[in-house]
Amino acid sequence: MAAFSKYLTVRNSSLAGATFLLLCLLHKRRRALGLHSKKNGKPPLQNNEKEGKKERAVVDRVFFSRLMRILKIMVPKTFCKETGYLILIAVMLVSRTYCDVWMIQNGTLIESGIIGRSRKDFKKYLFNFIAAMPLISLVNNFLKFGLNELKLCFRVRLTKYLYEEYLQAFTYYKMGNLDNRIANPDQLLTQDVEKFCNSVVDLYSNLSKPFLDIVLYIFRLTSAIGAQGPASMMAYLLVSGLFLTRIRRPIGKMTITEQKLEGEYRYVNSRLITNSEEVAFYNGNKREKQTIHSVFQKLVEHLHNFILFRFSMGFIDSIIAKYLATVVGYLVVSRPFLDLSHPRHVKSSHSELLEDYYQSGRMLLRMSQALGRIVLAGREMTRLAGFTARITELMQVLKDLNQGKYERTMVSQQEKGAQDIPLIPGIGEIINTDNLIKFDHVPLATPNGDILIRDLNFEVRSGANVLICGPNGCGKSSLFRVLGELWPLFGGRLTKPERGKLFYVPQRPYMTLGTLRDQVIYPDGKEDQKKKGISDLVLKEYLDNVQLSHILEREGGWDSVQDWMDVLSGGEKQRMAMARLFYHKPQFAILDECTSAVSVDVEDYIYSHCRKYYLHMDGRGNYEFKQITEDTVEFGS
Repeated sequence: MAAFSKYLTVRNSSLAGATFLLLCLLHKRRRALGLHSKKNGKPPLQNNEKEGKKERAVVDRVFFSRLMRILKIMVPKTFCKETGYLILIAVMLVSRTYCDVWMIQNGTLIESGIIGRSRKDFKKYLFNFIAAMPLISLVNNFLKFGLNELKLCFRVRLTKYLYEEYLQAFTYYKMGNLDNRIANPDQLLTQDVEKFCNSVVDLYSNLSKPFLDIVLYIFRLTSAIGAQGPASMMAYLLVSGLFLTRIRRPIGKMTITEQKLEGEYRYVNSRLITNSEEVAFYNGNKREKQTIHSVFQKLVEHLHNFILFRFSMGFIDSIIAKYLATVVGYLVVSRPFLDLSHPRHVKSSHSELLEDYYQSGRMLLRMSQALGRIVLAGREMTRLAGFTARITELMQVLKDLNQGKYERTMVSQQEKGAQDIPLIPGIGEIINTDNLIKFDHVPLATPNGDILIRDLNFEVRSGANVLICGPNGCGKSSLFRVLGELWPLFGGRLTKPERGKLFYVPQRPYMTLGTLRDQVIYPDGKEDQKKKGISDLVLKEYLDNVQLSHILEREGGWDSVQDWMDVLSGGEKQRMAMARLFYHKPQFAILDECTSAVSVDVEDYIYSHCRKYYLHMDGRGNYEFKQITEDTVEFGS
């Protein structure tokens, strides 16, 4: 008991009490975060995400399999540019390690020359250091160059792969309108990809260099102080690493939550910019300010909790990975010197003892620092697990959507009073045939299974004009989305031309970035226009048809570049969309209230030949498809 009483000092007791209190607070914080998430559920803007399936964000076998899957995308083959940068970084890391060892040895000799008052040795080794400075600086900067280039290469590879999947067919539309697993794909495709690539490369560097240092210093120290010292350090690394990995587990989940809240915050700001005119007319700045402040406050609260958690973890990391590792290093390196019977220093002089201790101590200190960096790299690996889970989820959703699968909360058919077999998305058959649109026993339903018309049957041949009418919510736009293959077919048979032979003109036309010519020929480019043999004079005729030829002179010609969404008025944008229709000459044109902002005379000119048949929906699941005659009072004579 007396042997232990000397450690029971006020200082040691205070440190022990502070450590125990911090561990208690850390445990309490983790429990509070868990209860808070259970009580509040998901944030309101994320309520369209799937509740039952949560991504794991811990360092385990699943994490490594996900990481390997993404690495195969970023390093597609053995011999590529990324492999070259990986080799360059590895060579520079080895060179830097040897530079560190040489600097330790040369620094020891410089200090020995100073202590031994040898001007010759001092000048010799000092000039050696000066001569080596350019090479050491070159190694360090080559290492930084390789790391930055590798980050950029990884980001380019992963971004191109994701956008190849995201912009395939209508996947970008389906992700936001059919599937509800991912709320903010723009956040994932930009910020999360960048942070993931940076984290992977930094982890490669932060793990490779310490491992090289440990291997080299173990070899050097084993010959100097025996194998027991390095073995003790490695045992400490294993025990401390397992302990810290266990208590760091919440970092991955908190990283996922942080990125989702950042995405929400960006969304509400971009939403305000997009709808700024409507908000201004409603004088809704106070309401929008409340919304933005509410979302921002949730982000701040989470970041505050994250900062507190990292503060607690930083305290424990510093003690275990730095200071205790240094204590273990002192205990190991002191054994040959404090043991008077140790054969290594039986006949050593004071200067030889000092030189040997200084060199061994420096190496052991560097080794303990390398061990500490490996232990601390576990923290970055846990954070990387969060980014990996997010990127993997995005890749899986893109793969499912490109295969025609989507996940969405479906309307219960029992609640709707349906007696038939439940609807299955994508079970219908689409037949591509020119000059014909035919719905054959097709149920018209929304993606979540809400039935608008149970059995739709009608036929339209090329050249016939059909007016589709009915109250709001009856399914007019839904019919267009099914016809454009944006929504899945829940049954029956749909006969229609290929996608490129149908052209949709919406109520709010889209104006692309580019020249005035690009607005007329979108989505074609200038080369496509040349291939079709359509000259600029013909394009001007199309503008004349919609009474928009004055735009050509007003804006400075076909190659003028403007922000066309702002430059053109609502009516001009709708007429531009009609000129776009004349350019493409499709077999069928779908006009969805596309002249609501056009003057009456121009509208009458456009629709002068569009009154032959009508499809009337009553909004209660019934419809009629008939020819317009003089007796059709609803539409005049």
